[in-house]
Amino acid sequence: MTKNINRTCLLFGVVMLTLSVCVSAEDSPNIQTVDISNERDRHVIIADGKKVYQGHPTTLLMPDGKTMFAVWGLGHGGPSGPMARSNDGGQTWTRIDDRLPKGYSKHRNCPSIYRMVDRNGKERIWVYSARPDMPRIVSEDGGETWKEMDALGEDYRCVMTFSSVIQMKDGSYMGMYHRRSKGKAPLEVLQTITKDGGVTWSKPEVAASVEGKAACEPFVLRSPDGKELCCLMRENRHMGRSLMMFSQNEGKSWSKPVDTPWGLTGDRHYGVQAKDGRWVIAFRDKAKKSPTANHFVAWVGTYDDIRNNKPGQYRIKILHSHAGWDCGYPGMELLADGTIVATTYIRYNPDEKHSVISARFKLEETDKKLAELKKK
Repeated sequence: MTKNINRTCLLFGVVMLTLSVCVSAEDSPNIQTVDISNERDRHVIIADGKKVYQGHPTTLLMPDGKTMFAVWGLGHGGPSGPMARSNDGGQTWTRIDDRLPKGYSKHRNCPSIYRMVDRNGKERIWVYSARPDMPRIVSEDGGETWKEMDALGEDYRCVMTFSSVIQMKDGSYMGMYHRRSKGKAPLEVLQTITKDGGVTWSKPEVAASVEGKAACEPFVLRSPDGKELCCLMRENRHMGRSLMMFSQNEGKSWSKPVDTPWGLTGDRHYGVQAKDGRWVIAFRDKAKKSPTANHFVAWVGTYDDIRNNKPGQYRIKILHSHAGWDCGYPGMELLADGTIVATTYIRYNPDEKHSVISARFKLEETDKKLAELKKK
């Protein structure tokens, strides 16, 4: 009897040790990080935080490959108002706040900017904010003049406005955002469709509601063959990894949300696809035991890495946050020469408030740094 008890205890101990190792490995870094955060010659300050907290930007690159717009808010989740334009791919910026409607300064929380073209070829640039009831402004002349439009309305009440807008195969656009849930999930992700270039939107439908988890801030990308959509989501309780789900019917239905790879764990994902097919997806790092936790980072890998829950190739520490977690809502743009312009809000210097800053890099540069790391 004593021998059997000892064997049972030994076996139980081995099992528990194995489980412990597996859990530890699962929650630990499994991908290398290239650090370019101290290379200040890469940085362009769009709005400094010496006196005013500049927060939560998004950006838009126009079809000419040079003209860019950036919008952001004042304070953490505060009023909209600032806008800047660049005519040289984000190297220099000019404020154009005075072109915006007076009512825009009453819009609140994390404005997002998108370009949409309707089925008649009419181009519009939209800026949506979260409150009240998803208000918006629009330009129909390439950003020269702007006017305020009616808010989308109480059906679109949200915590955050569209964090992703993607064009569908039929030419329409799908916008995704999140709100507080009335069910067992603290937050839920919604989707809506516009068939007229952003003027009107369909009644929102719930795309993801995960019991016990807070799915939010969706970012949608398309598979290389164009047949599948992938939606990456922040998990706001930060108990594990971020979430992802997939659709093979243009968002009519989605797979059950599951954990992302460790290296994609973060808040407010947004990315660009490089010419070689790899994705560069930036976010606020929230991965367990990450050496760059709470800083502004990017994950580099393929769609196949995401789809099959592989680690990816490597991560990039883009900018260092002197305010801990308060950073990382990105605008990501890819220029014709391969330069990636990654824009975020961050406390750039310890004795200042948050600034809106872009960092510029090419994958060939970070690939080289990764190769050097591997030699060490």
